[in-house]
Amino acid sequence: MDVNARRDEDLTILVDKDTRLLVQGITGREGAFHTEQMVQYGTNVVAGVTPGKGGNSVAGVPVFDTVREAVEATGANTSIVYVPAPFAPDAVYEAAANGIGLIVCITENIPALDTSLLYHYVRSQSARLIGPNCPGVITPGVAKVGIMPGAIHTPGPLGLVSRSGTLTYEAVAALTAAEIGQSTVVGIGGDPIVGMSFREVLELFENDPETRCVVLIGEIGGTAEEEAAEYVQEMSKPVVAFIAGRTAPPGRRMGHAGAIISGAGGSAQEKVRVLEQAGAHIATSPAEIADLVDVAMASG
Repeated sequence: MDVNARRDEDLTILVDKDTRLLVQGITGREGAFHTEQMVQYGTNVVAGVTPGKGGNSVAGVPVFDTVREAVEATGANTSIVYVPAPFAPDAVYEAAANGIGLIVCITENIPALDTSLLYHYVRSQSARLIGPNCPGVITPGVAKVGIMPGAIHTPGPLGLVSRSGTLTYEAVAALTAAEIGQSTVVGIGGDPIVGMSFREVLELFENDPETRCVVLIGEIGGTAEEEAAEYVQEMSKPVVAFIAGRTAPPGRRMGHAGAIISGAGGSAQEKVRVLEQAGAHIATSPAEIADLVDVAMASG
């Protein structure tokens, strides 16, 4: 069996060929640049929103003044937010209030209190939030919703979920070089509070017929990996995990706002211990991930 056999595009998680993407903040520098990249990748970008810029276009994508106008005109069902931090929460609220089912927030430096309020509001609208401070999500060869470099991804059976954008790219490039393609890659974000959790994405991969193995990339700080481990032990699919920050001293923030060891929790050693007990294959460096995936898929 070819482990990288082309997946059925109707059997993907989060984004697929039916994704109708709306870009909030499309006329800004980042929004315009990444809109063009997503369009070139083949993502179905149907609209953009920048208040006061309605009637213009970016990379052939029509711009509207409000999300409501964009949804009514184009049937957008997914949004990506490239709005500066002071205004990004309002952009997420607007998307959720107007029926957008999946919201990907790229923006960083949103205060945790604002994100906490967003988290609960988005869920009250039966929508999903990925991020903030994340690279987005990609189903290789089908749709790219975010800032990740599309060229390093290739279709295949390996699902990947990560808190770190840079480590995601490193791992994906190594997997592709080892001829291990990906079903979907999800960057959930590195802030202390994020929309979708490791566990929620793992559940999607567990129920995805085209995903045969999952890679989880975590880091120090918080309890997200420990909560994921509780679900890993229930999964029928093998999981390979890598935890960054093994040498970080307690009390010192490393990289992401959420990457800080406090008290007795959040250390890389504790996260490795609980994931290993749950049955995950543990990589000690990103370079080991591809080899462990081969082993996991062969034994799983």
